[in-house]
Amino acid sequence: MNSYRTGLKDDDLPGVTRSLLRSMRLGYQANPVLLIGSFSLMVASWIPMALGALWLKLLINGVADHDNGRIRLATMGIAGAAAGGWLLGVIGSRLQSRFRDRVTIELEAHVARLQATVSTLEHHERPDYLNRLQLLRNMVFLLDHLYLALFGTIGTAGQLLVTVGLLMSIHPALALLLLAAIPPVWVSTWRASVERRTEEDAQPHMRLARHLFDLGTAAGPGKEVRTTGTQNRLVGQRQAAWSRWYAEVGAARWSSAGWYALAWIVFGLGYVAAVVFVASGLDRPPGDVLLALAAGANLSRFLASTVGQVDFLRWALDASQRLVWLEDYAAAHAVHEDAPVPAALSDGIHLDDVTFAYPGTDRNVLEHVSLDLKAGSVVALVGENGAGKTTLVKLLCRFYDPTQGRITVDGTDLRAFPPDGWRSRLSGAFQDFFQFEYLAGRTVGVGDVARADDLVAVGTAVERGGAASVVEQLPKGLGTQLGPTWNDGVELSIGQWQKLALARGLMRDEPLLAVLDEPTAALDAETEHDLFERFAAQARSASADGRITVLVSHRFSTVRMADLIVVLDGNRIAESGSHDDLVAKGGLYAELYEMQAQAYR
Repeated sequence: MNSYRTGLKDDDLPGVTRSLLRSMRLGYQANPVLLIGSFSLMVASWIPMALGALWLKLLINGVADHDNGRIRLATMGIAGAAAGGWLLGVIGSRLQSRFRDRVTIELEAHVARLQATVSTLEHHERPDYLNRLQLLRNMVFLLDHLYLALFGTIGTAGQLLVTVGLLMSIHPALALLLLAAIPPVWVSTWRASVERRTEEDAQPHMRLARHLFDLGTAAGPGKEVRTTGTQNRLVGQRQAAWSRWYAEVGAARWSSAGWYALAWIVFGLGYVAAVVFVASGLDRPPGDVLLALAAGANLSRFLASTVGQVDFLRWALDASQRLVWLEDYAAAHAVHEDAPVPAALSDGIHLDDVTFAYPGTDRNVLEHVSLDLKAGSVVALVGENGAGKTTLVKLLCRFYDPTQGRITVDGTDLRAFPPDGWRSRLSGAFQDFFQFEYLAGRTVGVGDVARADDLVAVGTAVERGGAASVVEQLPKGLGTQLGPTWNDGVELSIGQWQKLALARGLMRDEPLLAVLDEPTAALDAETEHDLFERFAAQARSASADGRITVLVSHRFSTVRMADLIVVLDGNRIAESGSHDDLVAKGGLYAELYEMQAQAYR
């Protein structure tokens, strides 16, 4: 049974305290001196500003009492507070800016590293995870502001405490003004959580809007969009998707804004009552009245600043929680297996009653698949679209583990091998290949990173993949920049890109498993047939390591040279055997083979 849940809730996110501590540790690791220095200066810069009301009180009392000494002291205090606060603020903000630059690089690299090191593809293919990751990618800039928001919150909170202390020096009852400050602070924290949760729930609409925007503006689909005349339709669909996103997000924002305004009204009424109380209910000197007015005004200003900082801090903490979620997710998928990957295959790969459903779904893509892939054999997987061919390849590459059953390699469970160790003995080319816009040699060479700059190895892979004709046409051969958006970049056809991708997948000399998942879909049938025959011959010539070659194709005529042909139908193995055996059997393979053969007659 599939044990994965179908959705993510806020309860799945780590606690705020743990997220904050984890983020602070990351910041400290990035640059402890800048972190501590900017924190100290930014917080210290707020104190002189908070004491400004006290100097005003001394100044007014000095004027009222004709005390020149107090007037001079108050004047120097006001000037010193202004200059000191400004100087500390400028130095602190410069340090904060430098720290933010450093930590931004660290955080972006950290997020990219976490996603890249997860051994499975679940987080790239599961919609609810994609929603969360999309938000995290959008919010990386908030992570580097987390520290500024935290420092600002602590600083403004210090200002509030100093200001409340000044008010209490007039009358202890003025401390009650803090009660009126609770609603704005609480609502500020609450609204960020509500709005972010709504944004995550509405993220599919935003992802669709961005996808439609890319379709309408990117070069790739440009020809098809213009030929079919779908430009206006794409614009309309994007606008509709964005409107659906904003309808949900906007409603949450308006609702939270209403509560936010109400909370500030509560504080405003409390502030007016405090001023009236001091001005008319107490017999205090003019300085105290001015102190109440100035400190009360400061309290309003500092509270607004604190609420703003708390609001921003809550958004930053939300990003931090998602970062820690990704860290926990990556840790949960950390490699603990340590069985040595065999140097060569003697028996082969065995699938024992394998059933698989993609995480987050209940539909089995494969059911009760048992199959022997003998060492040194060439195996072809055929079947209609959706039969499970690519899924079977993903399991063999260990992008996923079976939901039920197991896969063994020479008798050892595939899950006992470290994923990176197993994949280091794989080679493969896939139909959904990526167009690496590097120099042509590097585009092929990254198929074996350790030898990416070995031109001899790259040249061999180019020959294996049938890409020699592509390289010969390039103006600088393997030194040609690929991609028309770069200076001197060359644009390739999809077929040329596919041949280079095929060469990249064949960079490794001694793989235990070579997977070719429809890597020639953009090539004509004759070229594909020639390439597959070459792959089969190369595989059989490498009998010393027991290499298994798995070919996936819709073209039945190109896989007839395989030792074993496996026909998948409706998530199960319908039949298997050699080409001659399956044709003689007169089953599904024979029927599909004859249908395709007639098309070429």
